Amino acid sequence: LIMRLTNAWVLVLAAASSGSISVNGFQMPTSSSRISSSMQVAATIEVAEETTSSSPSMTFQEVNKLAFRGLQKECKTLGLSAVGTTAALRGRLLEHFGLLREKEAVVVPKATAAEIEELCAIEGVSFCDESDPDFDFKSVLSDVMQKSTMGHWKTAVRKLKTLHKKYSTPDRPVPREAYLAVLEACAANRLNGARASEPARKILEDMSTCEYEIPADLANVCVVSSLGEGPGGTHDQCGGIDAALAMVAAVESSPGGENMLTDASYGKLVHALARDGAVEEAILVLRSMVVEKFFTPPLSTFADVAKAAAMTDNHAEDVLQVLTFAKAAGYELDNIAAVEAGRELLASGVIAAEKMDNLALGLRLLTAAAKAEGCAPDTGDDLVASSSAAAQRACTLIHKRAIGKAAEDSNWKLSVKLLELMPKRGLTPAASVWRSVLSTCCKNQKSRKATAILLDWVTLAKEGKAQKPPVSVFNTVVNTCEVCGEEDLTVKVLEVMRDTIDTEGNIITFNIALKRLAKIGNVVGCEGILIGMLKEGIEPNVVSYTTTIGACAKEGMKNPQLASTWLQRMRSREITPNYHTYNTALAACLDGKLESTFLASKIATEMIEEAEKELACGLKGSANFKSALPDSYTKVLGRQLMKQLRENWRSGDIDMALAKSTTRVPLLKLVDFEKNVDLAQLAHISCDIEDIDEDEIDARAEQDYEFTLLKEMHKDDHRTAFV
Repeated sequence: LIMRLTNAWVLVLAAASSGSISVNGFQMPTSSSRISSSMQVAATIEVAEETTSSSPSMTFQEVNKLAFRGLQKECKTLGLSAVGTTAALRGRLLEHFGLLREKEAVVVPKATAAEIEELCAIEGVSFCDESDPDFDFKSVLSDVMQKSTMGHWKTAVRKLKTLHKKYSTPDRPVPREAYLAVLEACAANRLNGARASEPARKILEDMSTCEYEIPADLANVCVVSSLGEGPGGTHDQCGGIDAALAMVAAVESSPGGENMLTDASYGKLVHALARDGAVEEAILVLRSMVVEKFFTPPLSTFADVAKAAAMTDNHAEDVLQVLTFAKAAGYELDNIAAVEAGRELLASGVIAAEKMDNLALGLRLLTAAAKAEGCAPDTGDDLVASSSAAAQRACTLIHKRAIGKAAEDSNWKLSVKLLELMPKRGLTPAASVWRSVLSTCCKNQKSRKATAILLDWVTLAKEGKAQKPPVSVFNTVVNTCEVCGEEDLTVKVLEVMRDTIDTEGNIITFNIALKRLAKIGNVVGCEGILIGMLKEGIEPNVVSYTTTIGACAKEGMKNPQLASTWLQRMRSREITPNYHTYNTALAACLDGKLESTFLASKIATEMIEEAEKELACGLKGSANFKSALPDSYTKVLGRQLMKQLRENWRSGDIDMALAKSTTRVPLLKLVDFEKNVDLAQLAHISCDIEDIDEDEIDARAEQDYEFTLLKEMHKDDHRTAFV
């Protein structure tokens, strides 16, 4: 016993001389070595602090707080590799910023065997170490396995961490069975409500680093269970997208891990990314599933990504990529509307098409939905359009713009077809859409189609599904029927107008009726309509009087006296004749009679006076309906009237010299009239300033639009100002 104690003290002294004491196989530093070690650590901290302070971008704490996606983003920004585990990514950033703290091993000098033998040179005595060098490693490992079996995952994780940091070495790593035992304990009960997501992620990354094979079922359970429906894909603020992405990266980098995760695991990750608004990342994962791993994800996966992309303005084009991936996965757009997820995918495509103003794509997707079978009693396009408020709005706008484009191209067939599709798809056309289609049909002289559309509009209005058509729409259709010679349709439209809006019409309606009578030269009928207008409180306008005067100019039924009388009557109602009115009255005087030539000379005098006043005072309003300046047709009429006058003096009805000095003078002025005259010659003319309020301006603008539209459709002599 004395010898053993003596030998022990010899070992103590030998160790003391080297600055350390060996106890139970561990080297314990003496006070002097601790002091030197403390100085080295302090020096290391100072260097680390200097390095941290010199970093302009991130600190050590900021790097450690970054989650998986944050680490990837920073690595990509700095041009570093963004592939690897969380620890690898964090290490790259710390190394880039000079924040990596290297572990400095404390060198403890040991007594050599020769020195010990020299100090313990005692004959017949030998020393041997019978302790197990792996005792502590095996003890902690046993605790890890025991706690894992009992389901105490928190304690097992702490023990595993201790085993990895304190007792594992490159020659003696933590065995795969220990990782699997703790991972199974963590994975139980859906990662224990996602609370074990981070420990599971760390275990998967450590197993990947050690190149241990990871069981496929455990890998899929961990990825799926780490995702929830909360913000960032969390569940009760645990787990989340970052943890799941880190797990996926660890599993895919492990031996045989490229094809280990199932489409359900990737699909759950894509769903979480889409809910979180990470559209680009969701599309990357979706592309990997379809293109690289040859999966056929369910339609709901595509629908989730497409919906997230369609809801943002800057990702509308990404919806086209999702549709492309769906086709690459084997889905046909003409069939997917039979299921709800397929309809959601098509609806997202329609929303994106409307945002990109791609009308052809939006209509193509709705047509594909209509072809799907199994949607009875509804149709696929109807279900797609009514799938959400955003989808219904997008469908309505697409049809409205497409109809407007067809109207611009004068494609009445396309505009009618699109209008007929809107009610079938549960869309309500606006009044402007109805008017656009009707105008297109009327411009193309499709009176029967225009009447049918108008009657459909009236029917929907009676059911409360649309606004009542305004009077101007009825007038447009009535005028088209008149131009096309559809007398029966004209009467029918007028009857429907009376029943729908409880009125005989407005001034345009009366003008259309005047035109019908003027065509057959029924002057008395025209006079009766004008009187009826005044009784109804509707003041005839310049078009009304011009059309009535046109009845006096009907070939074979000319009545210049009555034409002149109507000019006087319209002036008495403070309605100023325009050049259309004067031209029509002059045309009524071409009957070969001397009396008619005298009236034409008088009308020419009045026209010249109005024209000179207009040049002196200017014109207020539309030139087409206000101007009295002679045009080229006026000069043609003047020459014809002078020729008629020449025939009159040749026949002896009037003296030639008298005719040239009196009757021919105004007619000659009309022929020689020039707009560029010396204003000094017009200084004697007094101008009456007319005040026009805003309401009258708007009313005149509306009349100009309606008169122009009706005039374009008129196929009679364009010189005569019929409506």
